[in-house]
Amino acid sequence: MIKLKKGREEIIYLLTKAIEKYKAETGHEIIQNTNRKNYEGLAQVLSEISNQLPHTEATLGHDHYAPDKNQADSKYPFRKYDITGGQIKDAISGIVSNPRPFLVDACYIYLFTVGRKGFALNPLDANLTISPDEEAAKYPTPTIDTDGALQNSPNIIETRKEQHQKNKPFLFAIFILLATIVLMGWQLYSNHQKWQTTKRDLNILQYQPTKIEIDSLEGIWLNYIGSPQARLSNANRYHLVVPNIVEIKFKDGYFILNRYGANFNHVGYAQFEAKNLVSFYSRVKNALDSMESPRHTMLTLTTSKQYLTAISTSWNFDVGEKNKMIGIREVFIKLGKGGSIEEVMNEVENSSCQCKIIRWHKENKQIKTFYLKNELLDTIPFKEIRPLINEKSILFKDPEDSVMLLHQ
Repeated sequence: MIKLKKGREEIIYLLTKAIEKYKAETGHEIIQNTNRKNYEGLAQVLSEISNQLPHTEATLGHDHYAPDKNQADSKYPFRKYDITGGQIKDAISGIVSNPRPFLVDACYIYLFTVGRKGFALNPLDANLTISPDEEAAKYPTPTIDTDGALQNSPNIIETRKEQHQKNKPFLFAIFILLATIVLMGWQLYSNHQKWQTTKRDLNILQYQPTKIEIDSLEGIWLNYIGSPQARLSNANRYHLVVPNIVEIKFKDGYFILNRYGANFNHVGYAQFEAKNLVSFYSRVKNALDSMESPRHTMLTLTTSKQYLTAISTSWNFDVGEKNKMIGIREVFIKLGKGGSIEEVMNEVENSSCQCKIIRWHKENKQIKTFYLKNELLDTIPFKEIRPLINEKSILFKDPEDSVMLLHQ
């Protein structure tokens, strides 16, 4: 039987070839970095193979694997022989010197339709085999020390004892250093595991958006909301709506969100919950950076119209005890991408329009100015969205029949 490479060198080569095959078959490119989510697709493909290993020893030529008694009640990634994106990330980065046998066999079967033992009988890739010269270099024949008697002389022994005494402080320092490194490594690993559990429990960054999805969400949006119609403190609230400017930027798998309103701003983040399904989580921006009036918006990016509709759990943003929780429909219209947003404060133009002024500095050096204030529904320029943000677009948590005005 021809000898095969093993350990770190073998698994790095196998996973590199597996990633190439996965891309060729699915069209999905795996970005090889420290994000374990990038490897989840390949991990699930290999897991389908590895969980069949207890039944394929005779036909596919691999090691024996005991059946998983609880497999019928478990799902990925909690089965005995499941392979995770984290395991692939660690193995291909060279961290793992002794990879799990079922990961190795799953890679051989995925690439060559035969396990490691079967591959050794008929190697199909010379890059996985060891030549005699390589074997001699990696595993040299041990030599016999013919000067052993000299090494055991009394003078030599005494000299060794003295040297050992001198080395004790140095060895102790090395021990302390290694112990510190181990403790720090364990702490980092423990924190990493806790963070992974938190992300899974809170459903944080469980879906990695595609480049098309990122491009479709990132940018500058005009957002219309009918919440002023639900403010009991304003007697002239009939059919009042307010435009917002929303800036969305992609960052490490999620999106930073800044919403500029006529009276106050929101800050928060957005993430894809699933394909084309997005959640916005935001709060009122304040000087203390504390949680104030949190809101949650959900929208889908699949539409043939020039605007997107969304549903939000929000507030009517009234004063004091009149601030009520509401469900509300919103409308988003994408204006473009790139550039920067400037919030104009304390200028003569603010006093003139009695509104908040937002300037969008585009990448082509052009500037588009927005004047944000409460407007009458019938005066907004987009006629097709008017029925979407009238008094019927708002639902109070507790029935409030006297709040919504049906006519002026």
